[in-house]
Amino acid sequence: MIQFNLLPDIKMQYIKAKRQQHMVVLISMLAMVVAIAIFVLLIITVDVFQKKNLSDINRDIKSDSQELKNTTDLNKILTVQNQLKSLPGLHSQKPVSSRLFGYMSQLTPTAATIAKLNVDYAANTMSVSGSADSLTTVNKFTDTLKFTTYTTASSSSSKAAFSDVVLSAFGRDSKGATYTITMKFDPVIFQETSDVSLTVPNIISTRSQVEQPSALFQKAEGGSR
Repeated sequence: MIQFNLLPDIKMQYIKAKRQQHMVVLISMLAMVVAIAIFVLLIITVDVFQKKNLSDINRDIKSDSQELKNTTDLNKILTVQNQLKSLPGLHSQKPVSSRLFGYMSQLTPTAATIAKLNVDYAANTMSVSGSADSLTTVNKFTDTLKFTTYTTASSSSSKAAFSDVVLSAFGRDSKGATYTITMKFDPVIFQETSDVSLTVPNIISTRSQVEQPSALFQKAEGGSR
């Protein structure tokens, strides 16, 4: 069977263009419908669902606010909660007094005993009283405190652990000697945040004037003559 195309070429192009035009219009209409549907959905979401969500949130806020207002002693509760929050910081600033016993066991000569120990952590002062076998041991104890240093885990540089070390009172008899030593201490050695290591010197020589206080009186008498 033989077919003949009797339509001229311009007619064929016209039909093809019309088909393309119909396709473009159809796609445009579909895109417009989808855009309108999305637009309507957005309006419904904003105008209905979002308003309802905001209304529910406002209702919950009012309910919770009223519940807080009806709470008895609310201000006291909040004050206690704020104080509880500050406890960790205060605890970290609290001096570690338990270190004192370890320090004194390192510092005190074997021939000396401690009868009274007063520590003021606010003023960073300390007073030690006790007895020893001789004033030589007392002097050794005093000098040990003067030259003891410390280091921390965060710093290897040595610092003096004690300052203003003074043998404020002493005495001796046939049984031995008594003493009272006052001093200031670096507060770092009792800080919880610092890992402290004491370096205790080996004191060999002591001050002869304190060992033999009679020499001082003899000098004073000779000078007054």
